[in-house]
Amino acid sequence: MRDFDSIPKHFEPCKTEQEMYQQWADSGCFKPVEDQGQECFAIVMPPPNITGQLHMGHALDLSMQDIAVRFKRMQGKRTVYVPGTDHASIATEAKVVEKLRNEGREKREIGREAFLKEAWDWNDKYGSKIVEQTRRLGISCDWSRQRFTLDEGLSKAVLEAFCRLYEKGYIYRGERMINWCADCGTSISDAEIDYEEADAKFYYLKYPLKGQPDKYLEIATTRPETMLGDTAVAVHPDDERYAALVGEKCILPLVERELEIISDNYVEADFGSGCVKITPAHDPNDFEIGLRHDLEIIDVITDDGKINELGGVYAGLSINDCREQIVRDLEAKGYLIKVEDMKHNIALCSRCHSVIEPKLSLQWWVAMEELAKPAIAAVKDGSIEFIPDHFVKTYLNWMENIRDWCISRQLWWGHRIPAWYCEDCEEINVSREVPTECSHCHSTHLKQDEDTLDTWFSSALWPFSTLGWPEQTKDLADFYPNNLLITGYDILPLWVSRMIFSGLEHTGQVPFRQVGYHGLVRDDQGRKMSKSLGNGIDPLEIIDSSGADSLRYALFWGTSVGKDMRFSEQKVEAGRNFMNKLWNALRFYRMNLGDSSKTVLKLSEIDSAELKLEDKWILDQLNELIKDSARNFERLDFSLALEKISHFAWDQFCDWYVEIVKDRLNQKAGKSREIALAIMNHCLSETVKLLHPIMPFVTEAIYAELLNTESLLISAQWPEYQADLEFKEAAENMEQIINAVRGIRNVRAEQNVPAGKEVDALIYSSDQAIVERFMEAEAIFRRLARVAELKLIDSLDDLPENTSSVALPKLSLHLPLADLIDWAQERERLEKESQNLEQLITAQERKLANQNFVQRAPAQVVDAEREKLKNYEALLKQTNESLANLPKS
Repeated sequence: MRDFDSIPKHFEPCKTEQEMYQQWADSGCFKPVEDQGQECFAIVMPPPNITGQLHMGHALDLSMQDIAVRFKRMQGKRTVYVPGTDHASIATEAKVVEKLRNEGREKREIGREAFLKEAWDWNDKYGSKIVEQTRRLGISCDWSRQRFTLDEGLSKAVLEAFCRLYEKGYIYRGERMINWCADCGTSISDAEIDYEEADAKFYYLKYPLKGQPDKYLEIATTRPETMLGDTAVAVHPDDERYAALVGEKCILPLVERELEIISDNYVEADFGSGCVKITPAHDPNDFEIGLRHDLEIIDVITDDGKINELGGVYAGLSINDCREQIVRDLEAKGYLIKVEDMKHNIALCSRCHSVIEPKLSLQWWVAMEELAKPAIAAVKDGSIEFIPDHFVKTYLNWMENIRDWCISRQLWWGHRIPAWYCEDCEEINVSREVPTECSHCHSTHLKQDEDTLDTWFSSALWPFSTLGWPEQTKDLADFYPNNLLITGYDILPLWVSRMIFSGLEHTGQVPFRQVGYHGLVRDDQGRKMSKSLGNGIDPLEIIDSSGADSLRYALFWGTSVGKDMRFSEQKVEAGRNFMNKLWNALRFYRMNLGDSSKTVLKLSEIDSAELKLEDKWILDQLNELIKDSARNFERLDFSLALEKISHFAWDQFCDWYVEIVKDRLNQKAGKSREIALAIMNHCLSETVKLLHPIMPFVTEAIYAELLNTESLLISAQWPEYQADLEFKEAAENMEQIINAVRGIRNVRAEQNVPAGKEVDALIYSSDQAIVERFMEAEAIFRRLARVAELKLIDSLDDLPENTSSVALPKLSLHLPLADLIDWAQERERLEKESQNLEQLITAQERKLANQNFVQRAPAQVVDAEREKLKNYEALLKQTNESLANLPKS
C-alpha cells in the first residue's frame, strides 16, 4: 500500500497489466492449491489453432472461462484451468504449403518427412503467438500444464482411442459421401465450410421417356455437369401425376443412358415439377436414396476437380468448363427448356475458398449409432447440464439423427492413421506399435496409410487426454470429469457431442458436468464481423489502447447468456469510464484516510447501534449484491452480475453513499468519521472482489491500496452473505430518501430553479410512522435536495396553491414554487408520469395474470411483483391527486 501522493491520478492499464500478470504467474496463483481434501474445480481451454490470431470470438470465449475460474478460485476450490493449442491440421498444412510455394517448392516434391520438418519449424516459430495474446487478455490458466494436440502424451491418447474403437468395431474403412476440397486435396469437416450467397442459375432440362421421345420429365438442377453420374429419376410415392411411370425408364440426355423412375419420400411433390434427378456419387441425399434403392454409383469427378473418363467426351474438363459445355450441348440438342437466375448458398472451403464438392470417397469412419445412445442419455437424464438449456434441443436433434463420422484427411500434418496395408494379401493391420509382419499372412510387405486423422478426433479426447489418459494419473483422478466447459454454440455438434460420446466410451464417465454456451460477437449493427464488410475489430488493439479490463467489460455489458452479442467502441469507452470511476473512489477514500500506515476499523469492531442510516443502507445493499452475484456467477450470467456490481459501485456507493458521508469525512476526527472510512474500505474491498473475475487488473490494483486486505486479490476469499448485515427497514427508508431527492432534483431541473437556490418543501403521509422514518434522515434529504425547510402538513387540503408535487410510495412531497413554476410544463410533466405509471401497471398486471410465471417463479419473486404493482397503483393515485390540485389555467 503506497502513500496517497504515489497513487496515479488515473489507472494506467498499459503500464501495469503485463507486469501484474507476471506477478500473478510468479506467485503460483494459477496452479491448484495443495490438495487438502477441498472440493476441486476443473475446466479445460478449448484449444485455439496454432495458426490463429486472437479475435473477438476468442476474447469472449477465453474471458468467460477465466471469469468462471477466478470465481471458483476465490471460493476456495482447488482449481485447475488447463490451457493448450490445437495443431489445426488443414489450417497449418495450408500455411506451410503456401510458404513452400513462395519459395518455389511443392509439398509432393520434397516428400512427407521433409514437409513435416517444415511444419514443425513453422509451429516452433508461430505456434506460441496466440499463447502470448491469451496472456494479454489476463487469462489465469496453469501454463505449467499447457498441452498441444500433437505432443507425446496426447498422441498416445489418440493412438489408444483409435485402436480401442477399431477393436470394438466402431471404426471401419468404407466408401461414403464426404465434403471434398479439390484445391486442398482432402476431405473436410462441416466446421471447415463457409456458406456464401452467390449468383447462380437454375437449368430446366428434358429427360425423355423411353420409347416416347415426344414425352419427357422436367428436371431442374443448379449443377448440370453432375448429370453425367445420374442413375435414376425420383418422384414422390403419393404424386398421382407420375404414379403410372414408377418402374418405367427415361433417357439421360447427351449420355443416352437408361434411368429408372423410382418413388421416394425424400422428393417434395410440390417443389418444381416434382421430379428429381438422382446422382448418388455427388449428392449426400442422393447417396442415401441410392442405398435405399440399390442404385449404381457413378463417380465422374476426380480428386483434383476434373471430369474423369466416365464423363465420356467431357473427360479432362474442369467442373466449370464442363458445366458450360454441357449447357451448350443440351441447348443445341433441344434438351434445355429454360434457365433462371437465382441466389444460391455455395459451400466454400474456409481455408482456400474453393467450392466444396460432395463426393463419394474411400475413407475411415466412426460408426456413430451405438456410441450416440449413452451420449444422448447423459444429457436427457441431467448428468450433463446445458446453460442455457434450450441448446439441449439442438444437441438431441443432432445426436438422434447422427451420421457416421469421417475421420480421415488426405493431409500429412496431424496424427497419422495407425493402419498398415499388407501388399500381398491386402489385410488391414491396425496396431499401437509399428507392425513387423501382417497379422494374416505374416508378410513383411506392409505400407502405412498415408492419411491423418480429422483434427476433431484429437479434440474429442481433450477433457481427459490433457489430464494424462490413458494413464491413470492423479490429475485424472482429481480433475475428471471436468466441472465446466465453455464454448460457442456454433461447434456444439462438431465438438461438444464428440467429447461427450468419447468421454463416456473411453472413461465410462461424462467429460464435464456443465456446458455453458455463448453466441457470436457481432458489430454494433448486428452483422457478423468479416474482412469483406471491413467491420472486424482487433482485440489486441483495444488492449493496447484501453486495457484488457475495458475489453472484457465491453464483451459482457448488455449481453444475454447463449445469445449473440453486439460489440461497439462505445462499450469499450463505458468500461474505461467505469474503471476511472472506481479509481477515483479509491483516491477519494485514500485522500481522506491520510497516512498510509493508518489502520481502519473492521466491521466486527463496530456496534450496529453506532451505524447511521446511510451506513446500514449501503451495507445492506452490498450484502444483497454479494448474494445475487454468487447466484449470477454460478449460472454463468456474467452480464447480469456486471450490471448489478456496476449499479452498486457507481450509483449506490459512489454517487450516493460517498456524497452523503462527505460531511462526516470533513470532521477532523471522531467515531462517526472512523466508521465512514471503515465502511468505505469495506465496500471498496468487497466490490473489487466481486468484480475481479470480470475486470481482474484494475481490481487487483485497487485492492493493493486498501487496508485489512490479503496480499493478492486473485487468491482472496470470495465475499459471503452475512445475516447480521441485513438492515431491511433502514434500506427501505434510505431508498425513500434517495427517490425523494431524485424527485426534487427533477422538479428543480424542469422548472429551471437555480442550482444554488434553496427551496422550502412540504411533506405529507397518512402513515405517521413513514413520516417519522423519513424525518430521521431529514438532514441528508435537505442537504442533497437543497431544501431550506421541510414542514409536515396534516392534509393535502393544507397545500398552498400552485405547488409542484413529487409522489412516492405512501408519501408525497410538495414544493411551493408559485413564482418559479411554469404550470403548463408542470401539468405536462405530471401527465407524462401518470401515463408512464399506467403503462407500468398494465405490464405488471399482465405479468401477474400469466399463470405460467405465477406457478413456476419462486414465491418470494411473485410476492415482490405483487408489491411492485401496489406501489405503482399508490404512485398513480398520488400523481393524479397532484394533477387535480394544479391551477385550472
